[in-house]
Amino acid sequence: MPKPSDPRREMLTGLLGLGLQSARKSYYPELMDRLQELETERNRYKWLFENAVHGIFQGDMEHGIRAANPSLVRMLGYPSTEAVLAAASELKDSFFAGGPAEFVQVCERLQREGELVGYETRLRRLDGGELEVRMNLLLKQEEGRQLVEGFVADISGRKQAERAMQQLNEQLEQRVHERTLELETLNDSLRREIIERERVQWALRDARDAAELANRNKDHYLAAVSHDLLQPLNAARLLMATLRERALPRPEAQLVERSHAALESAEDILSDLLDIARLDHGNIPLDLGNHTLAEIIEPLLSEFQGLIETSGLQVRARLGRWAVRTDYRMLSRILRNLLSNAIRYTPSGRILIGCRRQGDLLSIQVWDTGLGIPRERFDDIFREFNQLHGDRVGPRKGAGLGLAIVERIARLLEAPLQVQSVVGAGSMFSVSVPLASASAPTPPDALLERLSAPLQGRHLLVIDNDAMILSSMQGLLEQWGARVQVAVDLPGALSALDERRPDAILVDYHLDAGQTGCDAVSRLREHFHWQIPAIMITADRSEHSRQRLRDLGIPVLNKPIKAGKLRAMLGQVLQVG
Repeated sequence: MPKPSDPRREMLTGLLGLGLQSARKSYYPELMDRLQELETERNRYKWLFENAVHGIFQGDMEHGIRAANPSLVRMLGYPSTEAVLAAASELKDSFFAGGPAEFVQVCERLQREGELVGYETRLRRLDGGELEVRMNLLLKQEEGRQLVEGFVADISGRKQAERAMQQLNEQLEQRVHERTLELETLNDSLRREIIERERVQWALRDARDAAELANRNKDHYLAAVSHDLLQPLNAARLLMATLRERALPRPEAQLVERSHAALESAEDILSDLLDIARLDHGNIPLDLGNHTLAEIIEPLLSEFQGLIETSGLQVRARLGRWAVRTDYRMLSRILRNLLSNAIRYTPSGRILIGCRRQGDLLSIQVWDTGLGIPRERFDDIFREFNQLHGDRVGPRKGAGLGLAIVERIARLLEAPLQVQSVVGAGSMFSVSVPLASASAPTPPDALLERLSAPLQGRHLLVIDNDAMILSSMQGLLEQWGARVQVAVDLPGALSALDERRPDAILVDYHLDAGQTGCDAVSRLREHFHWQIPAIMITADRSEHSRQRLRDLGIPVLNKPIKAGKLRAMLGQVLQVG
């Protein structure tokens, strides 16, 4: 007769798929879910085992290490887990730095206590070195064998710190003892040191006074040196500008262009060095006022018009109706350098000058499609004498000071600078300045036309105490269509004019016999009872001279003169006049 059925047996039979089909359908999904949970749990423990920060191992008291995680392998200096397992039997005797005796002692304690917590010892590495560790060990029974599971933490750093602290304490005690013996000797030395310090302080005061005196005279020395260096360079630049606008045979025209590029590079380097010296000297007062973007940027576009046409670039400006509150001269210098760099490092393509409002600030941006700058070099480009592209476009080569000057002026104006760039695609430099209280409208499509007023038939007076500069200036202006009269001083100017009032005056700041261009302009305005437009030409970059010219409302051109800038400024003053 069949035996009565056992419910538990039937359940097991169903789970194993040996029972009825209906039972298999009922328990098979449950078994699979459970197996999946077990597999997930196994994978989690496997991941923890392999990625634990501390070392983990399982060992057999008879056969040594059976499993070790990567952290323990690295601690022991083995190349891989397999290498550790291959040396399992040897590690049985060499795992502990204390050798077989320590191994036996640890086994006895585990037999007696079942676990060891916080056991500090040294383990022997593959290279023969020793590693200080703290271990937690647990004795387990599995299939009749005694297994040891352990967690290992590297405490070499802590032990080393403890030894260093102990050594430091010992050294400190020794030093305290030695210091006590030295105090009496030091008292005598201290008295002598006080006397010497007073002598040094007096010497430092004298050196400080001498340095302050040198700083006070720095502007005067700089002005004198600038004048002597820039006078001949200015004459050469004017002559070259005259030659460049003449129709010359191709070989001669190439020589003129090369000479012009060489003079321009020399001028850029010298001007940049002088500006860096002034900015580093500090204490430069700001002349803040409200200015439209048009009156700041349009003269720059006119100044660079010849270079833009030569390079074949498309240069456009989108200025809107914005006005900003800033120092006109300082912001112009920033934008001049940014525009010059954009032209210099753009082999072909476009340059865009635009703006974007950011709260109370206006971000003035210069975009180009040039060579671009690697992001890791952004900080380098604002350092002195640093040129990113040794193979840059064009014949001009500066001293790598342009962006260093931009950074210093921006810091003086408290105007944040930003740069974005993609190598091979172009760059964007921007400077953010405060918006003026009200914006002024800008006439559409009048960027270059408004400032390039013709000079044909204009009556101009040039005063300079250098005959070569007079001759060069006269040739250039007459080539532009103006009627030019020249003089070396005020009496000569009055004689040459013969009561014919000039349309504008171009005058050097430093004349002979202690006279200045300011004196000459004031006397001529009084003589003709007319506020004659004037441009001051000078190599003096001192703040004293600039302030005096600001008071008289006379714009400044620094020597050596750039032809494009001269023409743009003449267009401005003649329109106003």
